[in-house]
Parts: sequence; structure tokens; C-alpha cells
Amino acid sequence: MTEAMPINSVAMTVFIAFFVLVTVIGFFAARWKAGDLTQLNEWGLGGRQFGVLISWFLVGGDFYTAYTVIAVPALVYSVGAYGFFALPYTIIVYPFVFAVMPKLWKIAHAKNHITGADYVQGEYGGKWFPAAVAITGIVATMPYIALQLVGMQVVIKSLGVSGELPLIVAFVILALYTYASGLRAPAMIAFVKDIMIYIVVIAAIVIIPEKLGGYAHVFDSADKFFAAKGGATGIILKPQQFTAYASLALGSALAAFMYPHTMTAILASGSATTVRKNAIFLPAYTVLLGLIALLGYMAIAAGVQVHAASDVVPALFNKIFPSWFVGFAAAAIAISALVPAAIMSIGAANLFTRNLWRPLVNPNITPTQEASNAKLVSLVVKFGALLFIIFLPTQYAIDLQLLGGVWILQILPAIVFTLYTRRLSMPGLFLGWLVGIVIGTSLAIIQGLKPVYALHFGASTFPLYIGLIALAANIVVTFVVSAFVPRRVAVLAV
Repeated sequence: MTEAMPINSVAMTVFIAFFVLVTVIGFFAARWKAGDLTQLNEWGLGGRQFGVLISWFLVGGDFYTAYTVIAVPALVYSVGAYGFFALPYTIIVYPFVFAVMPKLWKIAHAKNHITGADYVQGEYGGKWFPAAVAITGIVATMPYIALQLVGMQVVIKSLGVSGELPLIVAFVILALYTYASGLRAPAMIAFVKDIMIYIVVIAAIVIIPEKLGGYAHVFDSADKFFAAKGGATGIILKPQQFTAYASLALGSALAAFMYPHTMTAILASGSATTVRKNAIFLPAYTVLLGLIALLGYMAIAAGVQVHAASDVVPALFNKIFPSWFVGFAAAAIAISALVPAAIMSIGAANLFTRNLWRPLVNPNITPTQEASNAKLVSLVVKFGALLFIIFLPTQYAIDLQLLGGVWILQILPAIVFTLYTRRLSMPGLFLGWLVGIVIGTSLAIIQGLKPVYALHFGASTFPLYIGLIALAANIVVTFVVSAFVPRRVAVLAV
């Protein structure tokens, strides 16, 4: 259960020790792979010099987050097999990265693009459509940062510490070392974070089933639990879930690397070859994700009962492991919030500075002023997310993050399609984006901010991910309008 509990002093000591370690690493990162941090290319992209190993940890660090570790087992605990849609999604995404992102990296490197919206501006000129792409990225990212705070809040509470003060202290520290070191800080911390998470997960998948009577008992317990629960839950997908499951996986995969934080990690790579090699090796994280998801079934077999599904993983660890390991696991999850939150705030700050402030407010901004502006905006973004969590119900962040996935998917034609065809026009892409945003938002609101909408064809019903429905409308409008307007003329990036 999740009632107030006394502070676990041993666990808290271990937690604080690792948090201090990460803080030291964060501030030390400014001296690592030294560069002129008064330049946005250095502060916001690490100088585009990260090799295969660093990029692997960095992309993994901002793709597999604290909220992933908390939310995926919670969903599996609540609904069973349907919660595993994140597995095919992360399998689909890496061939996409392998095929598409090296091409984007080459253009961005050649033209000094720092954001996806920079690329759009460089290809089409103008300032309003790139601004729309930037706003989409920023708005979609803000609740994502807030959800990292949710993950941290859950593990801190599991150690017996209530209130917002620990969260505030953690994010003040995060804000300071991100401001000082830029992208180098989460890149260094990602090493520690991923090693810790792998240790936690490997220990969990070996020790927990052994204490519960083996995997056969774990799956049998979960099967009986969902059979008694009834409805659409179960350890095997129901036929009526197939299209929703598949479309969620596909839509999530297409959206994943449109987010500012994942794109920032890609553009920070040292070469297109580095991007390709990472796409080959990153599926190792998918194995990790599958093992993390199984914690939901283990919690059922262990008889864990919680008021909120998000408390499942901490409650399971508190029940099975000694205090020192509970503290270690809590630190690993909390650090898994710091890495993506830092990258997300940097990505959002890059977008604001390059694609909103510079073209719309101060066209004559100097490179040094760009970097200073981005540093300040990264602070505002982080504290905005912190205020969101402190003063508004967590459910708002979850609902907005679902909408964020729908919205970010609508910039895919402008960034991905234009890498392969020069027949699309800016009016077509702009109108397609607008139609996708309006349809996606409207359907989500109609569904009570649920991600799936049921399409009816005759007597058949097909539940589909709203983001894909909106993207389909976006693509149709983009191509139809582009067929009736002059082909775009490439312009030099500013």
C-alpha cells in the first residue's frame, strides 16, 4: 500500500550518495570535451562531436526515461498485454532512424542547423511555418518534462519523504549544471544512469522471480488476476485490441524522433555513420524495456496492492529487496529523470532561441547572445514544468503528454518527407500541419483525452491511434495542396 511510511534511512543515504555523485559529474562535464560554451552549437549540441558510445548512452538516456521505468510496468500491471505496445514501437523506430536520420544529420551539419525547425526554414525560407514547427515541439515537450518529475516524485515518496522540497532541490541542481555545462552534462550522466538501470533490471529479473517461485508462477498469477478482473485485460491481446495496439506502436515510432530532445541527441552525433551505428545497437534498450515491463506482472505475483498504478515498481522493490538496494534503485530511476529532463529543456531552449526569438523578435542576435538566451530559456522551461507538477494535478501532465504525441507527429511530413521529395510546397505543408493539429486535438478531446478513436466501416470497428488518423489527414492535405501550388524553391539557411 502507499500510505505514509517512515523514512528509510539506509535507502535514503544510498539515494543521496548517488545523487551527489551525479551532481559532481554534471558540473565537471563543462571541462569534458572542452568547447566554447558561449556558442549555441557547443552548449546546445555538445559541439556535434559525440562518438558511437557517447551517443548510444545519450539517445538511450533521453528515450528511455524515469517515466518509462514507472509507467510501462504500471500499464502492464493495470491492463496486461496491451501495455507491451512500447516493445514493437521501439523495434519499429530504429530502422526508421537508420534510414532517415543520417540524411537529416548531413544537411544539418552542412548548414549549421541546430533544430528540426532550422531545417524547415533552411529548405523553405520564411519564418512562420518554422515558428509553427518550433511551437509544436516546445508545447509537446513541456508535459514530457513534467512527467519526468512525476517519476522522480514517485521514487522519493517510496523512500518515506513527502512534500515538494526534495523535488525542488533536485531540479535546482539540475538547472544549475545544465546551465553551466549544456548537453555535455546529460551526456556524461547518461553513462552512470544506464549502468545503474541495467544493474537494477538484471537484479530484478533474476531475484524477484526466484523469490516468487519462477516465471511460470509469475505468468500464471498474472493470468488468473486478469481473468478475475475481466474486460479487455489479459496476458494475451484480445482481437478487438489488435488495431489499437498496432497503430499505437506505429504512431509512437514515427513520432519518437520528431521530439526536440531525441532530435537534439541525434544532431549532437559526430557523423552520419555514428547515427547509423547507434540505430544498430540501440535495440539493446528494447530488451531492457521488455524486462522492465515484466515488473508489472511480477508485482501482481508478489501481491502488491497500490492506490495508484505508478507506485507499483517502488512498492515491489520495497517488498522484495533490502534497503540499500531500494536506495540504489530509487537513485537509478531518479537519475533517469534528470538526463531526459536536461536534454528536453535544452531542445526546447534551442527551438525558442533559433526559431522564435531570433526570427520574430531579434533578427540581429549574435551567436553569443543566442547561447545566453538559450541558457535562460532552459531554466524557464525546467521551472515551468516544476510549477506544473506542484500546482496542478499530475493527470493534466499525463493527458497533455498524450496530446503532445499527437501534435509532434504532425511535423513529420515537413521534416521527413522533404528529405526525399522536392515536390511539396510550404503552403501544402503548413495547411497539412494545421489540419492535423485541429483533427488530432478535436478527436482527443472527444475521447476524453484518450489516445484511441474507433473508426466505423460498415459493421466493423477499428480502434486507431488518433495521432495516425490526424497524420493521414495531414498527408492528404499536404499532397493535394502541393499539387496545385508551385514547387518550392530551395533557399540558403540563415
